[in-house]
Amino acid sequence: MSTLRQSRMKPAASASNVSVIIPAFNRAKTVGRAVSSILTQSVLPREIIVVDDGSSDDLKDSLTPFADRVRVIRHTANKGASAARNTGIWAATGELIAFLDSDDVWTPHKLETQLAFMNTHALNASCTG
Repeated sequence: MSTLRQSRMKPAASASNVSVIIPAFNRAKTVGRAVSSILTQSVLPREIIVVDDGSSDDLKDSLTPFADRVRVIRHTANKGASAARNTGIWAATGELIAFLDSDDVWTPHKLETQLAFMNTHALNASCTG
């Protein structure tokens, strides 16, 4: 039964088809660390989108070192994390979406491990904690 199920399901996308979305509000001091943890993954995603949710700090300046590797979308007013995530989803070009909070980091093999698990079990979605 599982062989039949797996043969009919589309396998999870590769890392090159993952869009990472980081909602950020006044996180200039932490967002660089979050972005760096994505850029040091054992497999890199297709894109990184930071949604600046109306920050009043220097969030834009803190992302300058990543300018060529991160797309920044700015809300003119704070709309909340859910709205920022939704903005990122609408802008994403990958088959899969991965979220990372602006004050969090990923371990170096997080994306590779999660995608391998998804492929092994023919999953189209997964959640980690």
